[in-house]
Amino acid sequence: MTTGGGSWLSGRVRALLRPGSTGRAATIAVLVVAALLGSAYVLGRSLIPERPRHSAAGVTSDLNGGHYADQPPAEPTVSEQAEQDGDHTEPPEPTEPAEAGQDGSSRDATGDGLFGAHATTGNDRVALTFDDGPDPQYTPQVLAALREFGVRATFCLVGEMAESHPDLVRAIVADGHTLCNHSWNHDVTLGKRSPDAIRADLLRTNQAIRAAAPDAPIVWYRQPGGAWTYPVVSVAHALGMTPLHWTVDPSDWEAPGAAKIASTVSSQVEPGSVVLMHDAGGNRQGTVEALWQLLPELTARFDLEALPTDQT
Repeated sequence: MTTGGGSWLSGRVRALLRPGSTGRAATIAVLVVAALLGSAYVLGRSLIPERPRHSAAGVTSDLNGGHYADQPPAEPTVSEQAEQDGDHTEPPEPTEPAEAGQDGSSRDATGDGLFGAHATTGNDRVALTFDDGPDPQYTPQVLAALREFGVRATFCLVGEMAESHPDLVRAIVADGHTLCNHSWNHDVTLGKRSPDAIRADLLRTNQAIRAAAPDAPIVWYRQPGGAWTYPVVSVAHALGMTPLHWTVDPSDWEAPGAAKIASTVSSQVEPGSVVLMHDAGGNRQGTVEALWQLLPELTARFDLEALPTDQT
């Protein structure tokens, strides 16, 4: 049932739309114009680009953006990892006291680097070190360059890479280079895990290396990312390995180009330096090319050595 006012309005609309009504044409025109205006609005909105999304940290994100293969993903902090794992307890404090160095870093009497890791050769010689391999594309090129200039270096091997490329492990040993354990799969957070987990990781890596080269000594350990902790240093020592850090880092893992890598090493190297470079873990062609540029100069300025294979 409708009210009188409603019946009157309905009657007026029917009257305007009757054939021959003088208002019919005007009404239809109004409806057509309204429809056109609505379509134009929708079309206009579709032509306006959507605003980029922002994360809670204020970083602009783009679902179609590029991926930087040579840049490692940001590692979660210990508290963030605990939150992800459902563990809300605070991480344990180091179990041994540290002596503060002049630069404010934690050092002890067993070495010249963080938590007692060795960061220099201990003499006037310079050590070139190569991390993350062996890699079938870049390791042979690095070996060829070193062989050309009669230089022996130290290769810090990742366990899963050694297991996949045992022939390259044997090639490294055959050329007289020193081997170094660099964890099973480059776990930067390994030092935050339990001593048993650290021990299992390092033993698994040594087993993969020794499966390829049974008689090769492994007396050095390098923590991925240089993220040293007392537990990882202690376990390495217990397994007969000396923790190895570095003094010169050209950040070649970022693939800045051969010229930048060579320039950084050349300007920072000095007697006793341990130089960090990579023969795997991404595009390392820049490192290979930088090596060819550096070796003539470095061999003229310094004695280059592989780190010793007896316990330091």
